[in-house]
Amino acid sequence: MFLAVVFFHSSEYILAVAIHGRSNVTLKSLLISKNYLLAMIFSLLEYIVEIVLFPGLKEHWWISDTGLALVVIGEFTRKLAIITAGRAFTHLIKVYHDEHHLLITHGIYRFVRHPGYSGFFIWSVGTQIMLCNPISTVGFAIVVWKFFAERIPHEEYFLKRFFGSEYEEYAHRVPSGVPFVK
Repeated sequence: MFLAVVFFHSSEYILAVAIHGRSNVTLKSLLISKNYLLAMIFSLLEYIVEIVLFPGLKEHWWISDTGLALVVIGEFTRKLAIITAGRAFTHLIKVYHDEHHLLITHGIYRFVRHPGYSGFFIWSVGTQIMLCNPISTVGFAIVVWKFFAERIPHEEYFLKRFFGSEYEEYAHRVPSGVPFVK
């Protein structure tokens, strides 16, 4: 789990710096918040408490391996989204259209409108399945889903303003990539 978190954030930082330059990347742009840190601490505490009180919960290798597979799939999906979009991929929602902000509809974006969000959703829930943390699995799924259910409509408001009917047609044809979020 520790390696998954370190790899996720360090590779995210390296890609962001490579694409946008060091002066344009801050910790704020990587979306590491107090709530995120609290969730990770809670998941670690859940793991420790359960391994002490209910060690049998942590002995299901097939559940842990499924979680690991989801972590890898989520990581790959998110990084593919970042690489495909290049300069058009930003960690903060663009509220002003600039020359580097293009509508990306090729590559992974042919299948999913928000593969970065989809990848993070899969990755974050996968980390908890990997740890066999039932409470945190449900908690992460709810909290991350709620975050994206609020963020996607906000972001799409600006995408519709920037790209008009071209974006609306794309959004109608391609799913968001986050379950139950249109």
